[in-house]
Amino acid sequence: MRIANVLRRLGAGTLVFGAATAATLAFAGTASAGTLGTLNITPATGQDTTAPSVKTSAACPADADAYYAKVFGPGGFAPGLIATPTTDVNLSHTAGFPAQLGLSFKDIAVDNSTTVQPGKYTIEVSCIDAFAQTVKGTFDTSIWFTSTTAYQNTDPNAPVTTATALAVAPASPVTQGTNVTLTATVTPASATGTVQFKDGAGNLGSPVNVAGGTASLATTALPTGTRSLTAVFTGSAPNISGSTSPAVSYVVNAPVATPTTTALSVTPSGSVAQFTNVTLNATVAPAGAAGAVQFTDNGANLGSPAALTAGSATLSTSNLGVGAHNFTAKFVPANAALFAPSESAQVPLTVSPFTGITASEKISTTVLAGELLISVENENVTLPSPVMLPDGSKLTTAGALNPVRVTDTRAGNPGWNVSGQVADFGDGQSHSINGANLGWTPKVIDKVTAQTITAGPAVTAGNALAPGAAAPAGVGLSSARTLATATALAGNGTAHLGADLALNVPTATVAGTYTAVLTLTAI
Repeated sequence: MRIANVLRRLGAGTLVFGAATAATLAFAGTASAGTLGTLNITPATGQDTTAPSVKTSAACPADADAYYAKVFGPGGFAPGLIATPTTDVNLSHTAGFPAQLGLSFKDIAVDNSTTVQPGKYTIEVSCIDAFAQTVKGTFDTSIWFTSTTAYQNTDPNAPVTTATALAVAPASPVTQGTNVTLTATVTPASATGTVQFKDGAGNLGSPVNVAGGTASLATTALPTGTRSLTAVFTGSAPNISGSTSPAVSYVVNAPVATPTTTALSVTPSGSVAQFTNVTLNATVAPAGAAGAVQFTDNGANLGSPAALTAGSATLSTSNLGVGAHNFTAKFVPANAALFAPSESAQVPLTVSPFTGITASEKISTTVLAGELLISVENENVTLPSPVMLPDGSKLTTAGALNPVRVTDTRAGNPGWNVSGQVADFGDGQSHSINGANLGWTPKVIDKVTAQTITAGPAVTAGNALAPGAAAPAGVGLSSARTLATATALAGNGTAHLGADLALNVPTATVAGTYTAVLTLTAI
């Protein structure tokens, strides 16, 4: 059967490659001569639109000169639907070989007027005598559709026995209030569910989702004493068994109050006039000490306690009375068991009577520099589906860049340059189209009379370069290329720029939706 690549357009700016077949063929022949081995499917997980490849675990018998493939499953797949008609592509009599599967599961269903349903599907490759249509032996493997669109090569309902281990860091003993991290490791790593961390019979926080076989919880709330810490895993499905880690004995010691020191500075210092704004700044060491600072003036509290932030606290006042003042700063810890209180030395300040002050005003104006702006009203460019050239050398498509608006209001009218550079096209998986295969022919759509703008030179699209291949000099937009240039003293105003686009695609490009970002830069 002839398999052709068909290019379909799905949505704005995307290219999707799929497989089509002329028809589904039925095969006659004798019953299977026996199982020859198994199949290895690639990819192991996929979608109903995936056309997987399979490799046999052994060779076909010497008297088999061809093979075909069927898919058995629920609903319309029950009798076995043809995935690959009779062919000898890659057939081997000496070792396992890749069998050619030309259709996706969705294509098989559509060709046979049925649909993909959740459940178990078996792919069977039969080695045959093509002339007699006699089956000489078969290879098979199974997959499971967990929905109408997604499959995996493992049975989602197979029993999963788990084991859970618990690690705690840092190692004990620790001081109460230390940030302690509990990490549970669940095996197998594919098991999904949650872990409830426990201190004895009590829960530590809420259940934590397991990701990649691990779950972690950080806490500073462990009480003093010898703790018995465990991790209890609960599976997300009935077939996933729960498990509990061995208990970890963990010692938490009562905290010892850390000594502190407090320093005070007063600004301005020495002597100030009445009504002057005076700032008192206290610094407490160590900087991690939590609490507040009570400022005093001649032994009396000055305002309310000020909270510490990064080891410092500040109070400002302009209501100090005339005369001598002696200020102190007293550190009041939030937890006296963790940090000890401390008091600064006195700092004197004399406030003299107010005698009046002078004021002045400075008047100025600023000439704005202006700005250079670039924008597009529609950032999505949709290219038509690429079409195969008559000589079969490559696929081509073309389109137009959406208008680019450039506005220059800068003083001095220095002129500007707009360039563009594109990244490789990607399908969101592991396939790509070399960005150097995109070329353009720039043009100036419109401008104001005072502007002198020149469109950049045309850039030839790469000749269907393979992903990762280096582009010849001057070819493609994978390097920055000029879209347009405004000369000095002739760039102020608004202009609209455009370009005709051309894209060459290698014929070996895998089916998929390919998207790339073209970055436009104005300087």
